Amino acid sequence: MPPSGGRQAASLPRGQADAARAILVGVDFGRSNKSVGRFDPTLDELALLAESAGDTPVARVIARRQAPDAALFVGSGKANEIKLLVQAHQAHTVLFDQAISPAQQRNLERVLGVPVADRTALILEIFAARAQSHEGKLQVELARLQYLATRLVRRWSHLERQSGGIGMRGGPGEAQIELDRRMIDDRIKTIKDKLKKVQRQRSTQQRARSRNGVFRVSLVGYTNAGKSTLFNALVKARTYAADQLFATLDTTTRSLYLEQAGASVSLSDTVGFIRDLPHKLVEAFRATLQEAADADLLLHVVDAASPVLDEQMLEVERVLEEIGAADIPQILVYNKQDLLEEDQRPREPMDWLERPGNGGVGGVRVPRVFVSSLDGRGLDLLREQIVLAMQRAPSDLNPFANDPRGLKIQDSPPVEGVDFESEEIPGAVSPVEAADLPKTQA
Repeated sequence: MPPSGGRQAASLPRGQADAARAILVGVDFGRSNKSVGRFDPTLDELALLAESAGDTPVARVIARRQAPDAALFVGSGKANEIKLLVQAHQAHTVLFDQAISPAQQRNLERVLGVPVADRTALILEIFAARAQSHEGKLQVELARLQYLATRLVRRWSHLERQSGGIGMRGGPGEAQIELDRRMIDDRIKTIKDKLKKVQRQRSTQQRARSRNGVFRVSLVGYTNAGKSTLFNALVKARTYAADQLFATLDTTTRSLYLEQAGASVSLSDTVGFIRDLPHKLVEAFRATLQEAADADLLLHVVDAASPVLDEQMLEVERVLEEIGAADIPQILVYNKQDLLEEDQRPREPMDWLERPGNGGVGGVRVPRVFVSSLDGRGLDLLREQIVLAMQRAPSDLNPFANDPRGLKIQDSPPVEGVDFESEEIPGAVSPVEAADLPKTQA
């Protein structure tokens, strides 16, 4: 039986050539059960998460069920199949693409003989390794403690059946669980108090920028869409960027001078989103995500070479709605044009597209600019669109409000030949055609 401490007890030290070998598992519940998370038949994103955590995927297992097995999630037959793969590949851990309960995790570890983790635990591990700032570390610790609080029973299961003494209502296992829970609850309260102070500091900074009439722009998008690379290209910064999930967690803000406006804006690079991002993690990172919620304009960065860009855009819109940023004006930035073949690239450098999603924002037409953060194509046009967004802003944020000369550029109409009633837009990137293209850019 693996140590009760979980998956990290068996993981090898990061950076070694002999990285921890992982078996990846995904379960297709059809359309009957969406509560356990969406199904990815390729498990490619889970593989990227595993690699980002320092593991090496060695096998992938797909199971199909009508509903999760209460004890083993995948059922006893599939669990035994996974156990044989663990033994054949000498795997160190098994990673599930969907959330599993504490009891299912404990039972699976007993059957498989290695630590088991789900998607949420894997994301938390990556966040813990990547957080650099004091604020980021606090947010990660809060999310991990909230996750751990639901799994305390694992560590003390060997004491659960012991009887208590005279005057005691439970055994030492129960007492230890309650003690641990109280300690975790106290720590969670302390961290939340510290994060409230961070939010007050951010609010003070935001009020100062508002008084100074600074137009605030935030980069948002799915993880690994190239936000940090675009940020560096626009402001000539050296923010860490890499071709991996969650390369950066901490918000970075710089001043971006726009020559067409003769003024500067505040540009912020924020944490990337991902499918089935745990609600507790969104809640824990509220202080960081508030930068996007308080922005005057969002640059929604999209990986144009991704075969699942539509799903990724919908996920970003879902998180934006969750943090109260759904109504903020957007510019869609289709990044990584350098990864597309010549015949896959758009004929025009810009067009207009309806925002994905349901409700208030779904169907709103926004500008879409095609760029490459690596070679710089489309960046001048993107700057022009930011200036135009400033022109449409309230007078206290609009440098042209009291300027009789007005803007030097005009708002561009939709590209001729684009039929917004149809689903096909000339020059749009085909996700299917781009599916096999290599990824080289963060």
